[in-house]
Amino acid sequence: MAVEAEANGMAIPASRWGLRYRLLLPLTLTLGAVLLYPLLFSFWVSLHRYQLTRLQDVRFAGLRNYLKLFEDPAFWNAILNTLTFVFGAVTLELVLGFALALLLHRLPRFRHLARAMLLTPMFVTPIAVGLMFRFLLNQQLGVLPWLLEGLGIRIDWFGPGMALFSIILIDVWQWTPFMLLLLLAGLESLPKAPFEAARIDGASAWMTFTRVTLPLMKPVLLVAIVIRGLDAFKVFEYIYAITRGGPGGSTETILFYIYKVGFRFFRMGEAAAMAYVLVAVTLALVTLLYLLMTREGRRRS
Repeated sequence: MAVEAEANGMAIPASRWGLRYRLLLPLTLTLGAVLLYPLLFSFWVSLHRYQLTRLQDVRFAGLRNYLKLFEDPAFWNAILNTLTFVFGAVTLELVLGFALALLLHRLPRFRHLARAMLLTPMFVTPIAVGLMFRFLLNQQLGVLPWLLEGLGIRIDWFGPGMALFSIILIDVWQWTPFMLLLLLAGLESLPKAPFEAARIDGASAWMTFTRVTLPLMKPVLLVAIVIRGLDAFKVFEYIYAITRGGPGGSTETILFYIYKVGFRFFRMGEAAAMAYVLVAVTLALVTLLYLLMTREGRRRS
């Protein structure tokens, strides 16, 4: 007698389940080859002295490439620059995106037109954005420095002490719309009953925001921070198009430093080790945020 399984409310013979798995097998193998093989090969490279200019002399190095990172001040400078960029960019994007989402949520007319206009920067490729701002903020040729100089204000946007902040502002210009999109969707999905109760009790706008809106929006805010933070760790295009890590390494992020070590200096073993350290740091931050999200969910339930 054929063994039957329940799926979608219909009895399906066990042989059909075997067919499903056989149909999924080619896709599973393809994804495994595309995703798993590069991960395993890059980990193998990180354990070897692997230089593109000396492929005939690949030697096992163990954890030496990882231990070297602790003695590399440029690596730690890149880590610090990346963390500064992620914290600054995500914080500004969260605050501005939430403020714009609240305004659009209460906008009675032209909401869709305003949303379409505000989302436009998100659809421009980052390398094009980097090149655009490279010329807009150029000290000799840029329009914005020329306008500010007419007002008696002189700012070297990509000079020492200012370059990383300028990169953060460029990222904020492009990716605040992403935060806006997520947070606006969260605001529009909130239940109406708590706000009606707050209005009946005579709560002010500030009390409604702090006691009702923010607590209900915490899960959405955490998800937005996780998604945007993960993407911000991968910043590369702005650095490559504008500063190339300068001046003096002040904008050299970890991804750009990995690119420089691997493809300029041809030390692929060290570059692969840095990449895995970046993965470990990212996973640690994601795990921390996930624990915060789950604890918040348990508290609400």
